[in-house]
Amino acid sequence: MNEGAKYLKIVKWFDEDQCFIGQCPGVIDPYCHGNNEKDVYAELCEIVDERLDLLKKEGKPLPERTYGRGIAQKLAEAA
Repeated sequence: MNEGAKYLKIVKWFDEDQCFIGQCPGVIDPYCHGNNEKDVYAELCEIVDERLDLLKKEGKPLPERTYGRGIAQKLAEAA
């Protein structure tokens, strides 16, 4: 399993921007965007992997994993 698979990735439609926006809580804030949900998700996965690789190369600790920790449920409840 690659390191990025340990992190929840969210792609959500935003009416005010009229596009999908991707984010990975704990790793990157809302960052990538586009009109195609699958393309935004694919770009988000690449960005997360690159960010994690950069942290490793710099000798910095990786953020705490978010996948499988009920983060999506917590976000849904907060909305």
